[in-house]
Amino acid sequence: MNTVLENVQPPIGKPKWLRVKLPTGKKYTELRGLVDKYSLNTICTSGSCPNMGECWGEGTATFMILGNICTRSCGFCGVKTGRPETVDWDEPEKVARSIKIMNIKHAVITSVDRDDLKDMGSIIWFETIQAIRRMNPETTLETLIPDFQGNERNIDRIIEANPEVVSHNIETVRRLTREVRIQAKFDRSLEVLRYLKAQGIKRTKSGIMLGLGETEEEVMETMRELRAVNVDIVTIGQYLQPSKKHLPVKEFITPEQFKKYEDYGKELGFRHVESGALVRSSYHAQKHIL
Repeated sequence: MNTVLENVQPPIGKPKWLRVKLPTGKKYTELRGLVDKYSLNTICTSGSCPNMGECWGEGTATFMILGNICTRSCGFCGVKTGRPETVDWDEPEKVARSIKIMNIKHAVITSVDRDDLKDMGSIIWFETIQAIRRMNPETTLETLIPDFQGNERNIDRIIEANPEVVSHNIETVRRLTREVRIQAKFDRSLEVLRYLKAQGIKRTKSGIMLGLGETEEEVMETMRELRAVNVDIVTIGQYLQPSKKHLPVKEFITPEQFKKYEDYGKELGFRHVESGALVRSSYHAQKHIL
C-alpha cells in the first residue's frame, strides 16, 4: 500500500551558482599554516566561510570575541546558544597577537550577543580595539557589533574606539524579523545604525540574508530604510540552513536578482553594495574603508 504525504515538500536542492571553489594561493596557504600552528580562532575557519580563500588572499580575516555561546537563539544562526562562559579578560591581547602573527592588513571583529553581562560585552569590545591598535597600528578595522539592546552607553564605547567601519546587520526584512531574529527588533537595529552615524562614525554598514520568504519589494524597502539612516555599505547574500534545526531555505535567489538589488542599491546612493549568493558580512571588507 502506497502512502501519499500531501503538503510535505522535500528540501530544495542547491543550484549550480552556489558551488564553492576550494581556497588556494600562497597567501591562503601561509595563513592556514599559521592558524593551525598557533591554534588561532577565526570565524573564517570555524564558520566555514565560502570566501575564506579570497579574503585571506587579500589579507583580511574575521575574529569572534566574547566566546562561542550566544545568549540569543536566532533561527538562522549556527552559533551555539545557551549560558556563555566567563569573560576572558586576556582576550583583547590574544586577538591582537593573532592579527600580528597572521600579518592581517584589515581585521573584522564580531561577537556573540552577551545579554547576560551588565555592559553586554562592550568593555571587552573597546579593549580589543585598543589592543589591536597598539599592537598593529597599520591594520584597519571593521567591527560587526550586536545591538547592545540599544543601550547608548555601550554603543558609545564602540564610537570612542572609532574603528574605520562599524557594521550591524539588520539580517532580514521587517515582516520576518520576529521569526528570524527572535530577541531582536527591526527598528532598534535601525536606531543603532542611525545613532552610530549621528555620533560621527565615518562608515556604517549592514547586511541582509535572502531566501527566507521575503519579497522583492520588502528587500527594496529594507534597503531604503537603511539609506534613510545614512548607512554607507550594504551586503546582500543567500541564506543557507546551518542544520535541520534551523529555518529552512524557502528560495534560492538567482544571480540576476542579486544583480538587480546591486543596481538598486547604487541608485539609492550606497557607497558600496555587495550582492551575490555567496556574499557574507565581511566579503570585500577591505574595500569598504575607501
